[in-house]
Amino acid sequence: MKSIFLTGLLSITAFFVYGQNIDDIINAKEVERIEKTLSSDEMRGRKAFTPDIDRAADFIAGEFKNSGIQTWKNSGSYLQEFFMVRAKMISAAAELDGTVLDPKNIAINSSHEELKVNASSGYEIATIKAGGNLLREASVFSRSGKNYIVLVDTAYAGSFSRLAAGRRSTFKTENSVIFLLTNRVPKTYSIEAKQEITEQRLANVVGVIPGKSRKDEYVIFAGHYDHLGVGKPVNGDSIYNGANDDAAGTTAVIMLAKYFSQLHNNERTLVFAAFTAEEVGGFGSQYFSKQFDPEKIVAMFNIEMIGTDSKWGKNSAYITGYERTDMGAILQKNLEGTQFTFYPDPYPKQNLFFRSDNATLAMLGVPAHTISTSKMGTPPDEPSEPNYHKVTDEISTLDMENMAMIIKAVALSSRGIIAGKETPSRLKE
Repeated sequence: MKSIFLTGLLSITAFFVYGQNIDDIINAKEVERIEKTLSSDEMRGRKAFTPDIDRAADFIAGEFKNSGIQTWKNSGSYLQEFFMVRAKMISAAAELDGTVLDPKNIAINSSHEELKVNASSGYEIATIKAGGNLLREASVFSRSGKNYIVLVDTAYAGSFSRLAAGRRSTFKTENSVIFLLTNRVPKTYSIEAKQEITEQRLANVVGVIPGKSRKDEYVIFAGHYDHLGVGKPVNGDSIYNGANDDAAGTTAVIMLAKYFSQLHNNERTLVFAAFTAEEVGGFGSQYFSKQFDPEKIVAMFNIEMIGTDSKWGKNSAYITGYERTDMGAILQKNLEGTQFTFYPDPYPKQNLFFRSDNATLAMLGVPAHTISTSKMGTPPDEPSEPNYHKVTDEISTLDMENMAMIIKAVALSSRGIIAGKETPSRLKE
């Protein structure tokens, strides 16, 4: 116990030395205030597409306003709104070289209520061959921003129905992608479809502190604020509060916004984002990423599930994709003397680097990493987070003091990047 106390004291002393007293801004009491609100039963689990997540968004926006940071592009609102669509197929018909295709072998990703397409419509034709990953390859076409007719090998007959847009929400777009289960490459074709379109509103919460000398270079601090909502009762509790996943990360983003706003010495522009809809497809971070030239993003700190001790105990966290850039090494160097340690991700089999909101920007080459303490191993060989995606993920299971130390570690370790003195290497893959 004495050793742990001394370590914490050394850490706090080191944080005090750098700049103003960070403890006045980032402390366990303030962390608990924010975390308690976000993970309260009144928020009902903050599920995307519900009024509950709107209450959470309003709270986060209010915290950003109180911190004094600016709205994105001086819009006057911290809410970055966008729309998804859910399409219900009413009818579909396709004729390929005079042969009528069974309607069950037609799937459409489109925001249009009615489609009439033939060889003169200007659609590109592509194929998905057997032996690949159907959903992954299909998503490339769906996100391309182009009109496609995609011929899907009949080897995927058993999973083709999963492409139907009515099974999920998709971004509202003017472009359409039509998937046809066939091995025929037609010379002539005619496709008609009618859909019932329902629009669904979502919103990220975004604030900005403009840089002094490098305004066009961005450093992003982010976490997702949605969770699973209300589900089947377990021991009388039906609310998936998501205290650790990821009210904890959102709390960190709010605290960092307050700290850097008062510090007010950033040469690069700082962006603070609370993402929506991570749990249902990562839509918030995907939309957010589209608003930037990725070449201008210097670094992204995605903070997720920092409410519990890591496998190494207190004063520690891990960084996913640590080996992919030198960002982790930069952060750890800036923590010398604090007794806090950033470790490489100890759970490589879980593929965590591509399972959180950092992934969209990482795939564009940005040094975008997730900072976490969550135990994600596979029992009995390694521990796992006992409350992950369970009704038991409540504030009572979190360590406010340790959360505050982790948030301070992020603040201190990022100072060279924020000052424009350090620039992490970019992802090459």
